[in-house]
Amino acid sequence: MLPLAGLLIRAPWTTLPERLTEPGILAALRLSLLTATLATIVCLILGVPLAWLLARTTFPGRRFVRALVTVPLVLPPVVGGVALLLVFGRRGLVGEWLDTTFGFTLPFTTTGVVVAEAFVAMPFLVISVEGALRGADSRYEEAAATLGASRWTAFRRVTLPLIAPGVAAGAVLCWARALGEFGATITFAGNFPGRTQTMPLAVYLALEQDLDAAIVLSLVLLVVSVVILATLRDKWVGVT
Repeated sequence: MLPLAGLLIRAPWTTLPERLTEPGILAALRLSLLTATLATIVCLILGVPLAWLLARTTFPGRRFVRALVTVPLVLPPVVGGVALLLVFGRRGLVGEWLDTTFGFTLPFTTTGVVVAEAFVAMPFLVISVEGALRGADSRYEEAAATLGASRWTAFRRVTLPLIAPGVAAGAVLCWARALGEFGATITFAGNFPGRTQTMPLAVYLALEQDLDAAIVLSLVLLVVSVVILATLRDKWVGVT
């Protein structure tokens, strides 16, 4: 609690409203909210089917795939950013083809921020949804199949409503992790105001120029984190 107390004690409360409306802070806040939301959507599109595959099917190498999915949880984010550069950079495995064929590059762009955030945040969604799938009673899906429902219909009409709390909790954790991502973002997307400078990057830059601005940005991230954790605990996780 001491670091949090230090942050609250040193906060410039008298000038807080004015600092929250400064153009630089507002730009970083808007960009962070946008990229974190887009990264969460990407994680939902890719992560929910992947979680279903891990929870409902058996195939060779499933444990290896699960390990790969969870690697970003323990991988230093800077290493993740370097790996993304090696794949999607202009000389990367995929990035060179994208550049020469479509003239499209990911590094140091807003899209690159979304990719970096999705890379580090997806494990939170996959783990949450896979856990919800394993806890759901598969007999409902089997009953729907016996009544003639296709696998997609059974998933959409039966499975998805059963695991909705797990999907929601995973999406919120994913969004919060994307909002706070720093290492992979600064390595892969850079730190350009208005284009790739998210709130954590703005905090890092403000530490060298304006300590009060860094504290204000840190307070915003702290409030978001506390609200998300309190909401998950009381409504979705079921712990009192």
